[in-house]
Amino acid sequence: MAAFLEISDDSKGHELSLFCVPKHYEDDLDSVIIPNGLIKDRTERLARDIVRDMGGHHIVALCVLKGGYKFFADLMDFIKTLNQHSDKSVPLTVDFIRLKSYCNDQSTNCVKVIGGDELSALAGKNVLIVEDIVETGKTMETLLKLLHECHPKMVKVVSLLVKRTPRSSGYRPDYTGFEVPDKFLVGYALDYNEYFRDLSHICILSDRAREKYKV
Repeated sequence: MAAFLEISDDSKGHELSLFCVPKHYEDDLDSVIIPNGLIKDRTERLARDIVRDMGGHHIVALCVLKGGYKFFADLMDFIKTLNQHSDKSVPLTVDFIRLKSYCNDQSTNCVKVIGGDELSALAGKNVLIVEDIVETGKTMETLLKLLHECHPKMVKVVSLLVKRTPRSSGYRPDYTGFEVPDKFLVGYALDYNEYFRDLSHICILSDRAREKYKV
């Protein structure tokens, strides 16, 4: 299993005033827990690990929308750069899927797959699932079950974040960027009811903001 960078449970993050944060969100965030530069550096290393392990295979990179789009785009850019400058390269095609399992900050325990009818096109292919965050693991387990029913040749999962939570099913992805505490995180395309995707950094959402943007 690949290594990860651990953010401790007692981490308070970094003061918002030290970073560029959109003014309309300043009162909604407690702190910056993972700065954008650190995200990019860790993503570059994940790209290197993936090329090392999967180089030579044609890969279908499957982006889990919407929260995974920033991580997916940056990861693909790093892989493309490695393809241009290393002896081992990964031929890539891309596809997209949407999963829905949350309302406000609570899991509905019912995973809805949008675009799941198209998974049959992945039969016999090497698939790299690119996810923003694994929390309980149940969503990813559901997706993997659906994928395996389509008989892909190989499936690997890379997740930018894995949350430490007592609600975890025990599932772990093949590649992990950061292991994070059981706090509600937004930014870098992670949202709360579609807000906060436009943050560059990953931040801890305040309790008052969870009430403010609740639907």
